[in-house]
Amino acid sequence: MNIEKLAGIDIGSNAIRLLVCNVITDKKGKNPSFKKSALVRVPIRLGADSFIKGKISEENKERMLKAMEAFKLLMEVHGVKKYYACATSAMREASNGQEVAEEILEKTSIKINIIDGKKEAAIIFSTDISDIIEKDKSYLYVDVGGGSTEFTVFSEGKIINSKSFKLGTVRLLNYNKKEAKVIWNDIESWVKENTANLKRLSLIGSGGNINKIYKLSGKPIGKPLSLIYMKAHYQFLKQMTYEERISELSLNPDRADVIVPATSIYLNAMKWSGGKKIFVPKIGLADGIVKSLYNNKI
Repeated sequence: MNIEKLAGIDIGSNAIRLLVCNVITDKKGKNPSFKKSALVRVPIRLGADSFIKGKISEENKERMLKAMEAFKLLMEVHGVKKYYACATSAMREASNGQEVAEEILEKTSIKINIIDGKKEAAIIFSTDISDIIEKDKSYLYVDVGGGSTEFTVFSEGKIINSKSFKLGTVRLLNYNKKEAKVIWNDIESWVKENTANLKRLSLIGSGGNINKIYKLSGKPIGKPLSLIYMKAHYQFLKQMTYEERISELSLNPDRADVIVPATSIYLNAMKWSGGKKIFVPKIGLADGIVKSLYNNKI
């Protein structure tokens, strides 16, 4: 038996995550198993800087530096052999994103790779999403982040089309209604056009918010959420105050505000595609990083 320690760092618009995994292989030729050893989430909302001010603030840069120093020490303690760090839309769109990445590299030796939406989707697809997809069915994969949402259409086991839109949870909190309406209209047109002729379509949702929604539902692992449930849950969340979502649902403060716009994205995707259920396999960028590292794809 061989045990390899790998780590993925996901620098998103709403939070930064470090995932440490034990990758276990044996001599019998079985598929490797990926066991989470540690998951650390730090709520540094870079999107609030990038999408409003156009650059990462000095305060958040310092917080990032401290987080990366901590992640480096944690990886050393865990005996991590390989890691890969990805930054998505907030760092990508910040005028000083590359400059911040270079300073972090100089001070912590952590190299941050600023990636585009297509690479982000490709990394996530390296997870066990194939275990969910049935060859004779169609799916709309929706990955909601803080700064952008990735949509991918699968049919008969193949990718039909994929597109990233600048509509994420942190952005929606800060967009004015006119800006938001333009992008909502673009997404509606794209989803309807790319799913129009697909029958028996279901959705696959990824992102921290849909994972939390799924946990709150109490559904057994593997069972999808229905359109009816998502509609009811959206109204339930909207009627609660920010404080009530924290106290009554035990949501973290940085989750309690973004979970409402996130639910609206998943719900609209279901309506526009005609999908009546959404599967939630609890996959994310950090999981994809670890699996891509193991398979030497990054």
